[in-house]
Amino acid sequence: MAADGVLDLPLGEVLSGRLPGRLEKELGLATVGGLLDHVPRRWVERGELTPIAALPVDAEVTVVARVEHVATRRMRSRAGFIVDVTVADPSVAGTAGASLSMAFFNGHDAQRRLAPGVTAMFQGKTSLYRGAVTLNNPDFALLDDDVAPGEVDTRPVPIYRATGRMPSWTVRSAVRRVLETVDLDAIPELLTEPIRARATLALGLPETLPGTAEAYRRLHAPDAVEQTGPARTALSLREALVVQGALAWRRSREKAVPAVPRPRRAGGLLEALDARLPFELTPGQRAVGEELAAELSGPHPMSRLLQGDVGAGKTLVALRAMAQAVDAGGQAAFVAPTEVLAAQHHRALLALLGPLAREAGTLGAAAQEGPGTDVVLVTGSQRSAQRRAALLKLASGEAGIAVGTHALLAERVQFAELALAVVDEQHRFGVDQREALRRANPGTHLLVMSATPIPRSVAMTVFGDLDLSVLEGLPSGRTPVATHVARMAHGPRVIARVWEVVAEHCAAGRQAFVVCPRIDPDDADPAHANVTEMAERLRALPVLGGLRIGEVHGRMDQAEQDAAMQAFARGETDVLVATTVVEVGVDVPNATVMAVLDADDFGLSTLHQLRGRVGRGQDAAICLLATRLADGHPSLRRLEVLEATRDGMRIAQADLAQRGVGDVLGAAQSGLASGLTHVDVIGDADVIGVAADVVADLMAAAPGLSAHPALAAEVSRWEAAHLTAADYLEKG
Repeated sequence: MAADGVLDLPLGEVLSGRLPGRLEKELGLATVGGLLDHVPRRWVERGELTPIAALPVDAEVTVVARVEHVATRRMRSRAGFIVDVTVADPSVAGTAGASLSMAFFNGHDAQRRLAPGVTAMFQGKTSLYRGAVTLNNPDFALLDDDVAPGEVDTRPVPIYRATGRMPSWTVRSAVRRVLETVDLDAIPELLTEPIRARATLALGLPETLPGTAEAYRRLHAPDAVEQTGPARTALSLREALVVQGALAWRRSREKAVPAVPRPRRAGGLLEALDARLPFELTPGQRAVGEELAAELSGPHPMSRLLQGDVGAGKTLVALRAMAQAVDAGGQAAFVAPTEVLAAQHHRALLALLGPLAREAGTLGAAAQEGPGTDVVLVTGSQRSAQRRAALLKLASGEAGIAVGTHALLAERVQFAELALAVVDEQHRFGVDQREALRRANPGTHLLVMSATPIPRSVAMTVFGDLDLSVLEGLPSGRTPVATHVARMAHGPRVIARVWEVVAEHCAAGRQAFVVCPRIDPDDADPAHANVTEMAERLRALPVLGGLRIGEVHGRMDQAEQDAAMQAFARGETDVLVATTVVEVGVDVPNATVMAVLDADDFGLSTLHQLRGRVGRGQDAAICLLATRLADGHPSLRRLEVLEATRDGMRIAQADLAQRGVGDVLGAAQSGLASGLTHVDVIGDADVIGVAADVVADLMAAAPGLSAHPALAAEVSRWEAAHLTAADYLEKG
């Protein structure tokens, strides 16, 4: 077996019988590396018991407990018997602890092996029976089943994430077999002694980190629980080195690709756009604009993340960059994650360009009388004739700017000369999709936009293939949005006041959004806010009498959604009842109230985005977060964060800490981060920083990663595994 194949070794070559197939089916574990990276959820000391009083109901659990009572009884309705087993928390200060009852139907194994005083692990799904937590027919294993007769094992017991058909002790047995039979010392060592010493010093650790093989041993078979912390840190550092190495490799490779320079041109579309803006650019917009202009003028493609808080004016910054590309003879694509948002962005660009977008144009503008270009929309739901006309304009070069979904970048959409792709990130266009885009369109400049403020460690990992620009400040005329949590548990007067606020603003000539988490009623929770019922309910409220109430949601077809949005933007609707389709892209300066119902259903970043839909004019604006949660509920803390601050970075950090990077950024955008097995992109910020510094020094010392051949080889493996998005652009 080749040394570099240790972690890739199929489990079928190490484990016997049906176990390899079961591990792959139940937990997706097919290789030695996959099994070793299946980190224990926790470690139980031999004398430690699971707190039964804290067990959740209707959940898959693994319980370590001491048997207190065993009894056998005959079934009444049919032949057979039941073994009743009771385990309990130890009594404290003379008070009996909580107990857990279990019933084993025809439980011959339980009858033979379970007895008072025996300690065992039980796994099953909890339920309530006569008000008490119970387990029916749980799997079980005696804690010392794997210890030879006469021996005493004092080592901690790892508890693994498991399923009903794959209990923790089966995973533990498989891991033990791998540790006994596989030569882990043959794993190529990425954590060289100098790297481990450097990390130990930088992280302020009391002792030097272990190498890879020793870290795996300490993680899965520690002599003491204290060994698992340094082991996890070492494996996190190893994984961070690979990720940072791969992203640095991509950055350096991209900077070597030639690109057609797209410098600014006097008298072109960009100058005409700036001249017709009814406001001054903010200092932040000017600074970022100069940064983008310089990179567009260079001989290598730009790969940049534009991060700006809600309402910072990112769309205008992107449009100015697209205008520069058009002036220089190229085309630009503005990519949105959904057709609804693509249509909204198309309208926004048309509004910003005005007559500059409505004059038929050709690339370079030299053949025109004055600057201008066609801005076309390309979506899958367009009528065939519309779509063909738009595609023809792109292929001929008549259209300088195209707006659409990711399908716009597929090979079947032909551009005369695509110079710049602007991607409205919005959770759908991850690191692997960006690499696929670069490979399909070599030399194309790439600008990715994100309204989710991103902590440095997340940016280094999730967006590590991009350079970063931060758009500071808000456009002039924007007013802070006052935010209040409306606690409906305090009585009906609370929600009544929400509708009074909406009525007061509308009476003053303003408009309001009312956002619901669902489109239709939910039989399981009839009180849950939904667009269908809420629109009718508001029309019937006397306090809102005479107001024009519209609705919009994602199940409406594109034309209906556009009509509803445009009617609201024109002021023909006073109150728009909506789902989160209004989260981005809707610009209605006259809207001054945002009421979010069942606000606890949404993440903080989504609520922050929704709040950004109001306060876009000069009038005072308010966001009301209505919740039915009782005082003291943990989820109220999230809403209180939003109530207390408008700092997007603080909000993003709170959201990431509570929900995790995968939930906040989305599966594709955070694809590599949510697929990491050891690195926590929030908790391991310092480890990621060390890895980035090590990789930077290695890249500076020799071309690529040739200064560390083992890391270079591992990065190549990582690249091959993570370019599974090769057909992403084709699928759109």
